[in-house]
Amino acid sequence: MARSPSAEPGREPLLDASQVDTLLDIADRAIVEGLGNARPTLPAPHTLTADLLRPVGTFVTLSVHGELNGCIGSIQTDEALGVSVAKHAWSAAFTDPRLPALRWIDYEHLDIEISILSPLSQTPAPSSAALLDVLRPGVDGLLITSGARRAVFLPSVWEQLPSPATFLTQLFRKAGLDPTSWPDHLRADVFTADTFARRAGWRDSPSTHDGPADRCAVSWPIGDG
Repeated sequence: MARSPSAEPGREPLLDASQVDTLLDIADRAIVEGLGNARPTLPAPHTLTADLLRPVGTFVTLSVHGELNGCIGSIQTDEALGVSVAKHAWSAAFTDPRLPALRWIDYEHLDIEISILSPLSQTPAPSSAALLDVLRPGVDGLLITSGARRAVFLPSVWEQLPSPATFLTQLFRKAGLDPTSWPDHLRADVFTADTFARRAGWRDSPSTHDGPADRCAVSWPIGDG
């Protein structure tokens, strides 16, 4: 298991090592089941600790050979954390419309990353300068909403976009907004995330990965992916 530093120095981690391993196992198993053309097995409540039963926002990001191969999640949810991770992992592997479905040939090169989000905290955003003044590079994720348009960047996006101005510009473009024109009544919500990752390798997966892995026909409705 690989574990990122806490998003905020001095803050206690949201989960202990055993709980993190459980979540990564849940995600890995859901992906293997999808590769076998099955729905993911959702964990029963009695198998989860109290922390894994909490309804918190979470994203699952998949990378193959270090390249993004799926990212699905929810900012807010009523579902238990363990259940959300199973659904998001399956959906990231097979239904992210931006990227190809995962195949068995990809599995041995697959890295699974789970981000657990803090509650949203609305921050005043009367201008670009005002928002950039409170945004903490490398720490804060950001959700912007303007009318029907919205977009979110996880804190991990700072690794690719370390410049705050570029971070905000690209988020505007993701939302379909003009980064040169500040919209009236823009809503900005910041959050942090604890992120955990490891190489895939579910213990019940086949020893050889030469079978067919068609794109699964089912999909889950996922919010704020």
